Amino acid sequence: MTDSPRVVILGGHGKIALLAAPKLRGKGFAVDSLIRNPEHAADVEAASANPVVLDIERAGVDELAAVFEGAQAIVFSAGAGGGDPRRTNAVDFEAASRAVRAAQQSGVKRFVMVSYSRALVDVDSLDPSHSFYPYARAKHDADEVLRDSDLDYTILGPGVLTLGPVTGKVVVADETGKINGSAPEVADTSRENVAEAIALVINEDLLIRQTSNFYDGDTPMEQAWA
Repeated sequence: MTDSPRVVILGGHGKIALLAAPKLRGKGFAVDSLIRNPEHAADVEAASANPVVLDIERAGVDELAAVFEGAQAIVFSAGAGGGDPRRTNAVDFEAASRAVRAAQQSGVKRFVMVSYSRALVDVDSLDPSHSFYPYARAKHDADEVLRDSDLDYTILGPGVLTLGPVTGKVVVADETGKINGSAPEVADTSRENVAEAIALVINEDLLIRQTSNFYDGDTPMEQAWA
């Protein structure tokens, strides 16, 4: 047991989560990372987090709320990985929505959602038969559930995720993913910059009840989101 403020990450074995956990620990937080596969526990421990085996695709609100109890913040960084529309909806929308309700039930106000930069608009521009549409719909609807809640949410909308290095610098896009009205030539965001953003907004209480779409850029995050 620790007296440190605690953050719970859903999707604890994902690339972003494994990068975010040590950054949160470095800022003084204890981290519980939810994983489905017990075989991933060693990777989570190596990332300075405490593995909690719980399948969020099947866990109910009460089960999630019990894990969230007493936490300072919840981070939803889980994803089905695309490919199966049914599972995409089950994880990216249904599990995310239960996590929001569980946070409310457990009294945890701070909730950070990892979304993507065009989540607000792709559902209106993509043909429903497009292979990406189920993911776009799931993320859009999960974000709306969070916005409609009374939680102190932050929705982070990175661009195309890469394995690039952390820079701590971004360019902020508008709600459609554009910069100054134009689609950027390069709309990449390194996963480690997303992890850096998660730790920053929780530690500094930034972007409360706000959505920020962003790509790798030249402006320090603290300045971009001040």
